[in-house]
Amino acid sequence: MIEPSKVLKESRITEKATTLTANLNQYTFEVYPDATRTQVKLAVEKVFKVDVAKVNVMNVKPKARPDRMRRNRGGKVSGMKKAIVTLKEGNSIEMV
Repeated sequence: MIEPSKVLKESRITEKATTLTANLNQYTFEVYPDATRTQVKLAVEKVFKVDVAKVNVMNVKPKARPDRMRRNRGGKVSGMKKAIVTLKEGNSIEMV
């Protein structure tokens, strides 16, 4: 079995993620690019000791950084793989 530290990178605390947590009992995590839904589910269940109902995984494309000094040196903000985990009723994760 793969260790949870090789699947989960960090939790994403954004305005949208906070709204999902409050209203739908969903939590957002940044995961490694080669992680699968099953691995994410097992990692969250093992680390936080909760029951997972569903996992949605998506690849976020890199964004182009604007050229601010009028030179042709625009850059990129790297992309990532993100997982939105829905927990079963009665379960919750303490995010500090």
